[in-house]
Amino acid sequence: MPPGGPRRRMVVIGLPARLVRLGRGLWRRRFAGLVALALSVAAWALASRTGGEGLCGWPGAAAAPRSGPVYEDGLPWARRPSPELVALQEATGAVRLVGAFMVSFPDPLFEETENVAVAAGYLAGTVLQPGRVVSFNATLGPYTSDRGYRPGPSYAGGRLVPSTGGGVCKVSTALYNAAVMAGVTVVERHPHSMPVPYVPPGRDAAVAWGYKDLRLRVDGDAPVVVWAAAEGNTVYVALYGSYDPPRVEWHQEELARTPFPTIRRPNPGLAAGQERVVIEGIDGVTVRTAVTVAYPGRTPERRELGTDQYRPLPRIVEYGPGG
Repeated sequence: MPPGGPRRRMVVIGLPARLVRLGRGLWRRRFAGLVALALSVAAWALASRTGGEGLCGWPGAAAAPRSGPVYEDGLPWARRPSPELVALQEATGAVRLVGAFMVSFPDPLFEETENVAVAAGYLAGTVLQPGRVVSFNATLGPYTSDRGYRPGPSYAGGRLVPSTGGGVCKVSTALYNAAVMAGVTVVERHPHSMPVPYVPPGRDAAVAWGYKDLRLRVDGDAPVVVWAAAEGNTVYVALYGSYDPPRVEWHQEELARTPFPTIRRPNPGLAAGQERVVIEGIDGVTVRTAVTVAYPGRTPERRELGTDQYRPLPRIVEYGPGG
């Protein structure tokens, strides 16, 4: 057997010329439809262009089952914790789970599954020392191929484009929610430009190297250990400390809603009079988010987390020309 395992053999099967021509015709029609779709989204995006939005994924309405708090026995390392995690807990005394959150992405784009796993690996083992601000970008970035990142989904000017490191916003979002659950102070956090499908508006955390970061600070007198891991298309982030964690209740108020526009584009691959919805529109929304934090034996405290504005996602409809 050759080094690296058995050689793969390529088998070439000849097809009748007529079938080849038919396949090429079908591909050209489908390709034309895809080009029309891309141009329509790009035209809408340029009309409402803003700055970069972060290393994220395809926008959409939040799907509650895709994210949520995690109990200790639900963490993938619960039964067999990493020796590094055990050593950090013993060295810092941070042996109690004070906050954990998971984010799932059942429909990964490009190579975001690999990016999420790489990012989780860099995040695992981070120690939040009391009084020191910790930067997500400084810990996990730069998001380059030299650090193991691959092309993944990102927002740029309202468009979804492949970008090295795309998809790490799932990790920053999980860390953000876990940090809020643990009572850790959020120094900096940014929303995406459009709603994301894995958390409700106001609970996401977009990151982009150089201008959008997630920064945290522990205001207590003991360190907090961060651990993370990706399992399949789900990422888990947990924080461990030496204190009794607070009970956290989220409050979200919708301040405004912007109806989504509809963009109609011809698709030569459809019959005359035929239509199909390629992308379901999502309304834009402005939300105000706050949390009530209640530590054992202390008066509950309401903390305002800010107001976020999300642009609408247009509804894309293709139709068959002619007729």
